[in-house]
Amino acid sequence: MPDYDYEADARRFSTVLEDLGEPDRPKLYMGELVNAFGERGFGALMVFLGLINALPLPPGSTTVLGAPLLLLALQLTFQSDQVWMPKWALKGSMDRSTYRSAVARVLPTIRKFERLSRPRLLFMTSQVAQIAIGIASAALAIILILPIWGGNMVPAIVMATFGFGLMQRDGYFIAAGWVGVVGFTVFVWLAWEVIWRVLKWTFDAWSHALPGLS
Repeated sequence: MPDYDYEADARRFSTVLEDLGEPDRPKLYMGELVNAFGERGFGALMVFLGLINALPLPPGSTTVLGAPLLLLALQLTFQSDQVWMPKWALKGSMDRSTYRSAVARVLPTIRKFERLSRPRLLFMTSQVAQIAIGIASAALAIILILPIWGGNMVPAIVMATFGFGLMQRDGYFIAAGWVGVVGFTVFVWLAWEVIWRVLKWTFDAWSHALPGLS
């Protein structure tokens, strides 16, 4: 496994993703990703890990893959200067052939977004804004880690959107991420209301059917 010096990389994000799939080494390590993304580490890794977690994965996968996102969100909240990952996380790997196949599917979309994006609404990527994004992303990552069937897609996509906005310094994407946060919060609240009402109705029905329970 190569050493990691965390040097900055000036290539476009899509180019970095493509280049990471080219070496002949069979494994792609998390440390390679951190090193390749350089100073864009927080945003770029949020995009990468967010997109992976949005995929239909085997049960329990998001519990493992969501942990690095939570770590990134906490570091963003506390304004760390650079991405830090424990050694065991840096040694995590995936088959490079699997990586190439996955990246080939998302590259056209990423390149389209890169053409559309540019630095704007910079107050949306200010230090205070980054702290708010970190707090929201930490909450989303916790939801992502929980073993909730189908609960990974929206939080993962929202975090990827935040990450892309931070990486490109594009406030439009940050705003889209906040819209996603609000929408997801409303959805969770409505779902809880429905579940609570169903449980209450069921309990009341059983209480009337079996007076001893009341």
